[in-house]
Amino acid sequence: MISRRLFLATSAAAAALPGVGAAKADFDPTPQMVRIRKEFEPGQILVLPRSYYLYYVTEPRKAMRYGVGVGRAGLEFTGQAVIGAKKEWPTWRPTQEMIERSPRTYARFAGNKYIQPGGPDNPLGARALYLFQNGVDTYYRIHGTNQPDTIGHSVSNGCIRLRNEHVEDLYDRVPLGTVVTVL
Repeated sequence: MISRRLFLATSAAAAALPGVGAAKADFDPTPQMVRIRKEFEPGQILVLPRSYYLYYVTEPRKAMRYGVGVGRAGLEFTGQAVIGAKKEWPTWRPTQEMIERSPRTYARFAGNKYIQPGGPDNPLGARALYLFQNGVDTYYRIHGTNQPDTIGHSVSNGCIRLRNEHVEDLYDRVPLGTVVTVL
């Protein structure tokens, strides 16, 4: 459940951030420093899925903005979490729900315990930041991708994806425990 405080803060963010409500033609996934409302404290991450941007607040009123790909309708993560784990070239296995939802896509994972090793062919890409709530893994990630053309689109099973070189930059900037708010 979203608290009144989180609702007010995120509503204010939507009105204050560059790119919100901008036409799709204006989308630029290139990381760049942008101004942000003073309510957001350094060290926080804010994701605005409708505009396909992730903001990492670096100092008062400034944030590094990255273009992202997000979850398809009904599969996206919303709310607040913390980064509970970080991995370089993470391994990956789809959730049981993903296998059931798309059995043809994930056929090689059905009926076994196969885990895809990390590497350039892995869907999580070069780095993954694992989102936790109350100390429990949500199974949602901020991660790289081996499909950079999906940035700026709603295509994933709920995770937030960046180009590999961009997630490597973000990974180096954020510590464990970083608060992540996804509207």
